[in-house]
Amino acid sequence: MKFILDNWQLIAVALASGGMLMWPVIQGATAGGISTAGAVQLINRERAIVVDVCEADEFAAGHVGGARNVPVGELEKRLPEVVKNKTVPLILVCATGARANRALATAKKLGYEQAQVLTGGLKAWREANLPVEKA
Repeated sequence: MKFILDNWQLIAVALASGGMLMWPVIQGATAGGISTAGAVQLINRERAIVVDVCEADEFAAGHVGGARNVPVGELEKRLPEVVKNKTVPLILVCATGARANRALATAKKLGYEQAQVLTGGLKAWREANLPVEKA
């Protein structure tokens, strides 16, 4: 007990640094993201639909093979037209994952409960050497 009382500052620093190291793990578990390997499995096994939420010019420059383009600004209006079956897994993709994270809330609100974001976006897809199409 004397050690704890004499070294409380050291213990506080150790706990704070441990918490800072664990923060990305905790945040990643709640973010609703999926890895590139997980996305490939969903596409192959469960016929997941990939929706690219980038703008049309970015989509034309390169996108995940077989992806459908619905820009973030038009997601609420066009997603039900593009993906009619709300029970099928949905993978949202953008260049880095930031816009797709914003689009996830909209997709969930529209009833797509199996919607997920590709962690790292198209950048991670390319880094994994997975096929990219150009329009």
